[in-house]
Amino acid sequence: MEQLGSILQFLENRSILVTGATGFLAKIFIEKILRVQPNVRKLYLLLRAPDAKTAMLRFNTEVMAKDLFRVVKEKYGGGLSSLISEKVKVVAGDITCENLGVKDTVLLEEMWKEVDVVVNLAANTNFDERYDVSLAINTLGAKHVLNFSKRCDKLKVHVHVSTAYVSGEKEGLILETPYKMGETLNGTSGLAIDAEKKLVDDTLKQLKAENCSEEFIKSAMKDLGIQRARKFGWPNTYVFSKAMGEMLLGHLKENIPLVIVRPTIVTSTYKEPFPGWAEGVRTIDSLAVGYGKGRITCFLGNPKTVIDAIPADMVVNAMIVAMAAHANQPNETIYHVGSSVSNPLELGSVRDYGQRYFTKHPWINKEGRPVIVGEVKMLNSMDSFKRYLAIHYLLPLKGLEIVNTACCQYFESLYVDLRRKIKFVMRLVELYGPYLFFKGYYDDMNTEILRRAAEESGVETDMFYFDPKVINWADYFMNIHLPGAVKYVFK
Repeated sequence: MEQLGSILQFLENRSILVTGATGFLAKIFIEKILRVQPNVRKLYLLLRAPDAKTAMLRFNTEVMAKDLFRVVKEKYGGGLSSLISEKVKVVAGDITCENLGVKDTVLLEEMWKEVDVVVNLAANTNFDERYDVSLAINTLGAKHVLNFSKRCDKLKVHVHVSTAYVSGEKEGLILETPYKMGETLNGTSGLAIDAEKKLVDDTLKQLKAENCSEEFIKSAMKDLGIQRARKFGWPNTYVFSKAMGEMLLGHLKENIPLVIVRPTIVTSTYKEPFPGWAEGVRTIDSLAVGYGKGRITCFLGNPKTVIDAIPADMVVNAMIVAMAAHANQPNETIYHVGSSVSNPLELGSVRDYGQRYFTKHPWINKEGRPVIVGEVKMLNSMDSFKRYLAIHYLLPLKGLEIVNTACCQYFESLYVDLRRKIKFVMRLVELYGPYLFFKGYYDDMNTEILRRAAEESGVETDMFYFDPKVINWADYFMNIHLPGAVKYVFK
């Protein structure tokens, strides 16, 4: 890596294409650029939309209307509208299509001529999404964005945001290394992306020929994704499709400067534009929401399991610094952006922070009453979890089924509530079980080298911070993350 210069100078007069512009990290990226470098030449923001009018509507309602942009609005005041109209170009498109689905040929030619940096943040992050949807966005979409980059005359660097969990359930120190085409996690041979695409197409054609309902097709596609993922060693469709996307990038990149950023569990902002901003129920917040709302009294997991979390603003800062560091360097570099090596966080600590926070600040439900929470019992095997579930949930449920025949409204509501809790807890266990006993640690040596290069350059390190060692997890969860989750995530 060459000596790092000013990141702000690198961003000045750059034209940057951002895909998936309504996503969580994308919004934080856009806000950061507008706030710290208004002299960016142009931000081309690709949104999934059939036309420019719909894309602009999505940008206004799903991006600029968010509380995240309040600092930018305070900074520029009445001048923000003119800044946006001058610097931001909203683009209607779809990364599942060639040329990113951009129908405006004049705009397409303009982007190929002007874009310096491509940042692919478009992804479907549902663990059990339909296989056809995940494959189209996370795998083939990655190829379409790379093909677009290859046509950009002035391209300096292509940044692809993946996930650290492409590693599946590997144990020990997991290195920042690329995936080769056809590589699998369990040694099973026969993984070919073209064959996976054909399997999806053939399955869909067969289901439609049999006049299956849309609901049945959706369920069949979800099952197919999980089945194919597990065949080759991945726990779910999301990480499997993201891993295949990485394979395509490494195989097809040619001389394109390629940076792959693999964040771990992304949490609310640590510091900028203000602490605690979050959006949507992200992985770790499923437990917080369930517990704070009184739905969880027990859970499966080892309290000593290291939960690798990283605040969203640190991920975005690492992306921006990596973008500047690798401009015009025709190689592939992978960055794990996480905390499990340098500042590990244990699952038991996350549980304790949640108990302390919601005991002190109970969530107020829609009836206006505080939800009183108790201790969460953490069970370290599926057998003990099933025993606990049987005693505390299933036996009472059987009793309520008998009582419920008397149509007593009180018992009926208890019955419905208990069924809902069981369904909620089992869903979380199904989706997140592999990570609650996770025995891997994400090596971040490349990211540490990048941090040191930024520090040694002495330029804007306070502005583009991404060192997880500075995080005090107790303070972060009690005073930043959980209050932010309650404010922005709880419904």
